[in-house]
Amino acid sequence: MNPAALWHRLRKAIERWLFRIDGPEPAPIRLVQRRIFVFPARAGFAFAAALLVMLIASINYNLSLGYGLVFLLGGAAAASILHAFRNLFGLSIRPARNEPVFCGDTAVFRLLVTNERPRRRPALRLLARGQATQFALGAETEDRVDLPCPTTHRGWLAIGRTVLDTHWPLGLIRAWSVFVPEARCLVFPAPEPDPPELPGSGEALDGGRPSIAEGDDDFAGLRAHRSADSPRHVAWKVLARGGPMLTKQYAAASGRDLVLDWDATGTGLDVEQRLSRLCAWILQAEADGRRYALVLPGLRTGCERGRAHRDRCLEQLATFGHEGGGA
Repeated sequence: MNPAALWHRLRKAIERWLFRIDGPEPAPIRLVQRRIFVFPARAGFAFAAALLVMLIASINYNLSLGYGLVFLLGGAAAASILHAFRNLFGLSIRPARNEPVFCGDTAVFRLLVTNERPRRRPALRLLARGQATQFALGAETEDRVDLPCPTTHRGWLAIGRTVLDTHWPLGLIRAWSVFVPEARCLVFPAPEPDPPELPGSGEALDGGRPSIAEGDDDFAGLRAHRSADSPRHVAWKVLARGGPMLTKQYAAASGRDLVLDWDATGTGLDVEQRLSRLCAWILQAEADGRRYALVLPGLRTGCERGRAHRDRCLEQLATFGHEGGGA
């Protein structure tokens, strides 16, 4: 085992023992006394060294005012330990919904932090995955804290080990708490920048008949109105003449549904390149208002369109080959 991997395992073991954390914790995560740690910050060590020099000088020259100043400043530093601890004590954290992003974009983890006490919590900082966000909480409020994190791989991205800390009020003491919320963000494959044209109609999923949808192509007839129909597709002239409320139907120009097949992406491409091309095709088909099905090794979706169908297909691409994916 290489030294880096050994150090990683040792650090994980120390964190599990010291901070009593292992996997994701159920919400809400409440910061009680045993979860908050306090230690001098860098400025605190420098301040302590300055006090020690002042104390030695006061002893050497028998300076009564020097003693008073040293003890006054030392008492202020000791009091800041309590204030730093109380700035975190009693807070509760729970994850909010995180919007999926494409690989290479910035994922935003959202955590809801609740302050149930009737006093303000200033100068708080949230740290995870090498990123930090500063915020403050008002008295008896709940605020959403957004933590942006860069993405480099597709799939589920967990927030992992998260730290909430404060240096309030004097910057001499750091109080912090470590936890692992059940927060994760889905990262879709990055779409290919300049993909080839959409594959042809592929196999006819509807027997070769034109696809009928409420689009803006050729008029295809009328049907009974449904509550979910767009008002701009209502046949207002028929309604004005005393007829029933009907909705206009339009035939999509393609006439056939699309099959976005893994095997149709071309040769000489690795897995990530194929997924990137399929991702670009899904976005293009959705933008064109086309119905489409996604075919991956071991998986085939139905032929639909719309935001929900697009997100289901992109999720299959994001988790392909991973646990719970489409492989």
